[in-house]
Amino acid sequence: MVVGDLATSVDVVVLGAGPGGYVSAIRLAQLGKAVALIDPGPPGGVCLHRGCIPSKALLSAAERFWQATHLAQMGIRAEKVTADLSRMQAWKDEIVTRLTDGVRRLLKQNGVEFVTGKGWFLNENEVRVEGEYGAKRYNFEQAVIAVGGRPAPLPGLPFDGERVLTPADVFALETLPPDVSVIGADGAAVEAATFFARLGVPVRLLIPAGESLLPGFEPSAGRQVAARLKRLGARVETGVADPIAATAEAVKVVVSAGRVANTDNLRLEAVGVSPDAGGFLAVNDRLQTTNPAIYAVGDVTAGHWPLASVAMKQGKVAAEVIAGLAAQYAPQAVPRVVWTEPEVASVGLTAAEAEAEGYAIVRGRFPLRASGRALTLENGQGFALVVAEAGTEVLLGVTVVGARAAELIGKASLALEMGATLTDLAETLEPHPGLGEALLESAEAALGAAVHIVGG
Repeated sequence: MVVGDLATSVDVVVLGAGPGGYVSAIRLAQLGKAVALIDPGPPGGVCLHRGCIPSKALLSAAERFWQATHLAQMGIRAEKVTADLSRMQAWKDEIVTRLTDGVRRLLKQNGVEFVTGKGWFLNENEVRVEGEYGAKRYNFEQAVIAVGGRPAPLPGLPFDGERVLTPADVFALETLPPDVSVIGADGAAVEAATFFARLGVPVRLLIPAGESLLPGFEPSAGRQVAARLKRLGARVETGVADPIAATAEAVKVVVSAGRVANTDNLRLEAVGVSPDAGGFLAVNDRLQTTNPAIYAVGDVTAGHWPLASVAMKQGKVAAEVIAGLAAQYAPQAVPRVVWTEPEVASVGLTAAEAEAEGYAIVRGRFPLRASGRALTLENGQGFALVVAEAGTEVLLGVTVVGARAAELIGKASLALEMGATLTDLAETLEPHPGLGEALLESAEAALGAAVHIVGG
């Protein structure tokens, strides 16, 4: 008998241990299911090890460095401030290690079997896993696909990990390059440009022809971020027709040109599931694919934002559906954040999207230069903007550009999820001075009752 001849039986196999996968596995175990969680890497996936956490840690470090060199306005002078990227990386790694250990403990304490290796389907009830210590097979009743995605290469400019980098590669560098060109207009591209600009690296942000900065957000958000990047010393170039030629002399090139799903080696034909051209899987509101025993969550799902928060919620829903509970994935509000300078956060519809859907709208805008708290933080750039349906006053969308927008948008997300109106928002008392007042003030502006600004 050779290793792998005998299959282990479990209720559910989960392929991929990123936010969607490990959360789904834990919730399944809580609901009494025997679960095998399979991934070639450590638990936490790209988000924990190369994406969300590393990037936000280093963006935070870079922000502190920039602030330390620009405190004279507040009466603070710091001499000989230097940026040690290798030490920043070590600090970041400490955070990643702590969080990874935490996920491992959660998996163990909930009775989830974590299997290190690459898994793929053999048939509708069996997967094979090949890892460092040989091959294994698992029989299952249901499976959850949570293998995530990866950056799509730009034709003619393939990633090589040396000169041509993915956005995740940026946050693994041990030394600062003499110059960087970033190709792209999305959040990942702008975060990469922000990181280098804060650390004083000459950086160009090249926005391809036909694209606008931060698509999907209010256009004014992109304009504010572009203006701030320029003040940080970055060059922002729009309408770039040939990004490859434009970066021919660059020492480092970062490309953010969309994503593809990591489903190409799963042998999905064995379970009767067909991905689209990008490898993404269509799912219903119960997260089932065309095979009702095969579920998909996170970045592999077609038509959903590639966000860790989405993946985690989908993972919980899939687990609860598998366990026989009445659950569905149908959020009213999905907040999105870009950790730029200033931060950009949005939930719900933009004004243009609302009008395109046939709504008659009212909107209110409050500039943070009129916020006492923003000014005490020496961070008065940005605004809060609310969009609501005319007549009913029901909130349709909120955008915050400015300091700590990522925290403020959670409150707006709750408001949309609960069907709040402009009056609900305006009647909510906020601490003074506090950044949350910007939401209250923007709602008052939409109601024609603004006090601290003229008009709205």
